[in-house]
Amino acid sequence: MGLFKNYVSQTRKPEGFLGKMMIKGMNSGHAKMADWGLSHFPEINPHEILEIGCGGGRNAGELLKRYTKAKVTAIDYSPLSVEQAKEYNKTAIESGRCIVQEGNVSALTLETENYDLATAFETIYFWPGLKTCFSEVAKVLTPGGYFMIVNESDGTDAASLKFEKIIDGMKTYTAEQIINVLKEAGFSEIKSFHHESKPWITVIAKK
Repeated sequence: MGLFKNYVSQTRKPEGFLGKMMIKGMNSGHAKMADWGLSHFPEINPHEILEIGCGGGRNAGELLKRYTKAKVTAIDYSPLSVEQAKEYNKTAIESGRCIVQEGNVSALTLETENYDLATAFETIYFWPGLKTCFSEVAKVLTPGGYFMIVNESDGTDAASLKFEKIIDGMKTYTAEQIINVLKEAGFSEIKSFHHESKPWITVIAKK
């Protein structure tokens, strides 16, 4: 259990050799879920995108492909994730379309009302104080900007509830719980989607 716990705990803040293994697994293992989430997104043309908890950088890369005229700022509080995401998006960084840097969603130091779209794939489980973090996201979004959350867990599936007991600081949420906190943080026009056969959820909110 010791090695297993150490490995799965890397989902929170990847570090060292096990962290590198986890990041590689995240990029490939979460791809279908992330793409399913993106498929529900409304037709918009954002200029500035914020990818929060970017992990290995795969989803930042997909956002760059989907929104070809946008710039993406990807942040993570794991230095290792930042390093890996920079490598994954090296070409986009060199062309000036992508920035990858360390950041903490509970205290964002980014420009206010600057981003048309903010995304959070498989990360809010570890955010300290959901209302505070959602309010921080709202602060940096433009009026009318969108915040998209994609989770592999709907807050009730047995597998995720098991990991919640193993991984320190992990908390899963139902779509209803997420929606309620988003409203408290000032978001409106909130929609949620649930995969027909998996516990995947997508929640989309407008500032």
